[in-house]
Amino acid sequence: MGHTEMSLAVVGLSPSQIETATQRLASGDWSGFPPEFQAGFKFTRKQAKSPASLTAADYAELEKDIGKEKAWQLIWWASRCHYMTRVADSFQMPLERDNVFLDPLGKGPMR
Repeated sequence: MGHTEMSLAVVGLSPSQIETATQRLASGDWSGFPPEFQAGFKFTRKQAKSPASLTAADYAELEKDIGKEKAWQLIWWASRCHYMTRVADSFQMPLERDNVFLDPLGKGPMR
């Protein structure tokens, strides 16, 4: 969740808004999110927990729910994120202490 928190800070959420958002995401109750987001969360949770269990039906359902282009963008990006998490976990790499996505001079997000 650390990088998620950093990204939410970059887009301007306050610490209390970040806490609320991450708790909602981690809870598994995504009913307050748009259906398209819920479909993405459902797919990526399964992809993270048991990637070998994904079937052609899972891919087809995601494409039906969010469209082919968005589905494959989500699959590609989530795959990359899951891979990086597994590498970092394997080497027991800690998250950055500071938000690396912010301008080091404190002027907001780097562009």
